Amino acid sequence: MDRTLESLRHIIAQVLPHRDPALVFKDLNVVSMLQEFWESKQQQRAAFPSEGVVVYESLPSPGPPFVSYVTLPGGSCFGNFQCCLSRAEARRDAAKVALINSLFNELPSRRITKEFIMESVQEAVASTSGTLDDADDPSTSIGAYHYMLESNMGKTMLEFQELMTIFQLLHWNGSLKALRETKCSRQEVISYYSQYSLDEKMRSHMALDWIMKEKESPGILSQELRMALRELEEARKAGQELRFYKEKKEILSLALTQIYSDPDTSSLSDDQLSLTALCGYH
Repeated sequence: MDRTLESLRHIIAQVLPHRDPALVFKDLNVVSMLQEFWESKQQQRAAFPSEGVVVYESLPSPGPPFVSYVTLPGGSCFGNFQCCLSRAEARRDAAKVALINSLFNELPSRRITKEFIMESVQEAVASTSGTLDDADDPSTSIGAYHYMLESNMGKTMLEFQELMTIFQLLHWNGSLKALRETKCSRQEVISYYSQYSLDEKMRSHMALDWIMKEKESPGILSQELRMALRELEEARKAGQELRFYKEKKEILSLALTQIYSDPDTSSLSDDQLSLTALCGYH
């Protein structure tokens, strides 16, 4: 633990040289510190060059407790985990969680190396019914995970998390299964989606998937949304990275909005919806 704290102080001294490492997490101006951290990183090595801002979002609320989210360049999302009595306090708390995770992300142990891949695959094997031999077979879940890690050698865990979130969402809404039925190999799917970021177009296609599910099983959208909101709140209070849960909420909300506001969507046939959704993945 002492070595980790020392490493964090060293990172702070490098990225924020005019800040006192011992006082960083006690500073009430942690919001500006987080912004400064990412601006400095982008100047140093152009990290996530296409997304250069730290974005805050406060949930509408007539009174406390207040909830705030912060999205970092690259898409990682964090929220306040404490019970906050003001919006400013919630924003500061979310920024503090994000800053801690941003600093930890700079540690050597958070970068994907051969040693990291070996340990991660062993942990994955231990938590499933797979074997180490599966790591060399891309058609297995362990093999696909191994391939994905090797394809992202040298990246940090926050950089890798964006790709992982895409595959979590594709698995959640059944798209991976649909792609396998079109005879796409896992390697092909991974290679294809490694080129893309999670954007409005991808969210819209996933929302179409859920509109199709709602036509088949009325009420499933509301049920999934309630579950997503519960998972998001639990993960936020635990101080976890939130993008997967938040994206689920936004995709389901988008699907519900389209169903109730667009009569053309509700009148589409199953075949039309199915074709439209699948076209978004090829």
